[in-house]
Amino acid sequence: MHTIRDFLISPEFTVKQALKKIDEAGRRIIFVVDKKGVILGVVTDGNMRRWILEGRSLNKKVTKVMNSEPIVLKEGYLREDAKAIMLSEEIECIPIVDDKRKVISAAWWVDLFQEEFKPQKKIDTPVVVMAGGEGTRLLPFTHVLPKPLIPVGEKPIIEMIIDKFSQYGCEDFYFSLNYKSNIIKAYFNDFEHKYRISYIQEERPLGTAGSLHLLKKKIRGTFFVVNCDTLIEADYTDILRFHKDKKNKITLVGAMKHYTIPYGVCKLGRSGSLVAIEEKPEHDFLAITGLYLLEPQVLRQIPANKCYHLTDLINSCLKKGCRVGVYPISEKSWLDMGELQELQKTLKKFEMK
Repeated sequence: MHTIRDFLISPEFTVKQALKKIDEAGRRIIFVVDKKGVILGVVTDGNMRRWILEGRSLNKKVTKVMNSEPIVLKEGYLREDAKAIMLSEEIECIPIVDDKRKVISAAWWVDLFQEEFKPQKKIDTPVVVMAGGEGTRLLPFTHVLPKPLIPVGEKPIIEMIIDKFSQYGCEDFYFSLNYKSNIIKAYFNDFEHKYRISYIQEERPLGTAGSLHLLKKKIRGTFFVVNCDTLIEADYTDILRFHKDKKNKITLVGAMKHYTIPYGVCKLGRSGSLVAIEEKPEHDFLAITGLYLLEPQVLRQIPANKCYHLTDLINSCLKKGCRVGVYPISEKSWLDMGELQELQKTLKKFEMK
């Protein structure tokens, strides 16, 4: 259980430290306060995203990225006033301050509406779920069940992915199947659901993009492609808006990954001479998560009945001068359930809820 202190940071924090704090708090927002707790600004994952896309340094002070004129509520606020602001501004949190603007608590959408935050603008965008792999990284479980049906909490992975897209208004789903496909079909034929499912059956493994060739005459607008082991906690409406605004042919969703090498690292000069030793260097990367947005025109570049990967398609698009963009999210916004260690982390996360 979080307290308000979990969402407060000093203006001396760097952007990198603030990004880590957002991940730890798990609510996509934190508040910048001075030594007395007086609010100076708020930082959201959207603020971070714009900073990263502009190529700015993660070592700058968080005051460079924060919104210094945040919406706040005074203590003793009316619940209906808070709900009205959240609906009109499409925000899920408002800091509560006293007469001296010291942060004392926060109003959350989930508490006021008794449900998870739901976007007001819906998108009717097709979703292709790549669910044909053998799931070798999840052996021995996938000897029995196909990877999409591995349970996480009360539901299998693939149903959790569908539920997330359904929250945003997506109703048309295409499953690319191969390994144990009959079990997957049987599962979804066994209960009623509001969304529509179409199946793309691979006769043999075609890689992470080869089966998309079969959709050339079925999908005529922008569509999502997602791996069946990838769950993204992000605003899918905003991802689509970003894709359209940038006029991308392909948009990759990338998660910030931070690594610290736990050793001193040698920097060499000529003839193997030591120039310097860097103690425990840190590196930041944008890792491919397995969620993409594609324009239907790119499907023409996928060969028929050949093993072809999304990385091949992306490289082909880049060679042809097509615009390919990256939508960054925080590290903990990406749940990678494709290997045993990461799946176990996800299971623990859902057990804590």
